Amino acid sequence: MILPFRVRSVLFLDPYEIMTAPPELNGKLIQAEGLDLWYLHQFLTKKQADKLFDTLEDELEYFTGDLAKVKIFGKWRDIPRQQVAFGDPGMVYRFSSLSVPALPWPSALKDLRDDVSSVLGQDYNFVLVNRYRNGLDHMGEHRDDEGELDEGAGIVSISLGQVRDFVLRHRDVKFKKRRMDSVKIPLGHGSLLHMRSPTNTFWYHALPPRKKALGVRINLTFRKVIPEKMSKK
Repeated sequence: MILPFRVRSVLFLDPYEIMTAPPELNGKLIQAEGLDLWYLHQFLTKKQADKLFDTLEDELEYFTGDLAKVKIFGKWRDIPRQQVAFGDPGMVYRFSSLSVPALPWPSALKDLRDDVSSVLGQDYNFVLVNRYRNGLDHMGEHRDDEGELDEGAGIVSISLGQVRDFVLRHRDVKFKKRRMDSVKIPLGHGSLLHMRSPTNTFWYHALPPRKKALGVRINLTFRKVIPEKMSKK
């Protein structure tokens, strides 16, 4: 995939140094206490994002049965969205009492993974795909603090389709220890959000329901799973 900027110019670029990056890669650095996010509104051009969205809509089949459920307060419930995962051989991601096996990479997602890895200087080996059929599909407030994830790599989110709000809330606010402003980011079609350490330690994030959001949204979250830590579970 040819990105709308020169990957070779930003190979192993540290987003902390984004002010020295080529103009075509300038993104928005969003920081607060314990929060470190980098948002790039146009990681993919509209043409590229449209093509990838259509390809995924045509080719992907989502988990059903037990893999389409999540444990909440001790009870198994249907996940309020569609979900599937891909990755390197043997990769398994565990969260909310669920073990998600990685299927082999589709070519379109492998190419995108390679582009993301090149730009951020990390070797991502797993992607979780969430499909939101409409504004009623959502993701509840949580932290991705699983021990098998490489904290240094962070989590990279690519958004396709319907714009949806991504909302973050500090853990002290969640547990009513103090008042702090929450952070809301409308994630656009073809955008990239890099959630860097220590964000997942201190901030919960969610994709709340939005009744007026009628379109389909596909979200790709690239992660770096450490096999040695995964095998101990």
